[in-house]
Amino acid sequence: MTDSLDIAQFDYELPPELIAQHPAERRDASRLLHLDSAGGLHDRQFTDLPSLLRPGDLLVFNDTRVIKARLRGRKDSGGQVEVLVERITDPQRALAHVRASKSPRPGTRLILAEDAFQVTVLGRQDGLFELDFPAPVLELLKRHGSVPLPPYITHSADGEDEARYQTVYADKPGAVAAPTAGLHFDQAMLDRLEALGVERAFVTLHVGAGTFQPVRVARISEHVMHAERYAVPAETLHHIRATRARSGRVVAVGTTSVRSLEAAARDGDGQRACEGDTRLFITPGYRFEHVDALITNFHLPQSTLLMLVSALAGMAPIRRAYAHAVQSRYRFFSYGDAMFIEAPRNLISSQS
Repeated sequence: MTDSLDIAQFDYELPPELIAQHPAERRDASRLLHLDSAGGLHDRQFTDLPSLLRPGDLLVFNDTRVIKARLRGRKDSGGQVEVLVERITDPQRALAHVRASKSPRPGTRLILAEDAFQVTVLGRQDGLFELDFPAPVLELLKRHGSVPLPPYITHSADGEDEARYQTVYADKPGAVAAPTAGLHFDQAMLDRLEALGVERAFVTLHVGAGTFQPVRVARISEHVMHAERYAVPAETLHHIRATRARSGRVVAVGTTSVRSLEAAARDGDGQRACEGDTRLFITPGYRFEHVDALITNFHLPQSTLLMLVSALAGMAPIRRAYAHAVQSRYRFFSYGDAMFIEAPRNLISSQS
């Protein structure tokens, strides 16, 4: 089906004032648009989530931790630069986006964080710059970096962002963008769901900056998906099998959890831990192996994530849902409101 899809089919008009610039006062204070398996729409609050889940369901969370990946400074020749670390490849090396008036060549030194330290440009890989740091990258970012807010958030990162652009269960550092569906969960909500008999498991996908990039080709089949590092533990796969055995549902918290679970379904044997890089591009026509429902935020027009949710729910139901969300003044994107999407059974693999 991908061959017949056009980028214009995943566009919609969004008034700029609906792009949330700050988080809600409380993590669970957002609205929740429920798209049921029959295509019905229901306006709810995120605090209603326990009533939409059942004892025996399994929530799968992405436990990645956002790193302070943004650094500012100058080249040794004097030009201003901005560095966004995309992936740490070695304790003292990383691949990064570098914004400068002229691309730095191998051997160029970048003087960062108000002259706190220097990095050396080693070369380029897939459009990213390989940088050599004078000390462990994570330690330098923790001391000198700033939270890499999405491009549609207009303010500079502050203390509120350091606290709220991170899930309460974040564990493994490596993401340059938050798995934003998880931002709505506080510990009280997790405790309520546990008391209800909803189980939870974890995957790790280190979200890259490519998640914000629009698809730049007219035909979807020509898009080259960015790679992200993921890991699905054997324990999580065990939880999925147990959930299936009791006729429970696997509910992914965020599109990154979906990509991790579906990548594992294709790369692994369903028993042993599975990890690696994934370029899995989920578009309408895809048959889901491990996911029955999804908690997610609203996504950018013409984005791969909008295509993913359209694959799970159907293109027409998602178009209706987004039109309703705009008309009803939902808040969009990372700090915005949420959706709970129940997939129609015809879009789920018979093995699920």
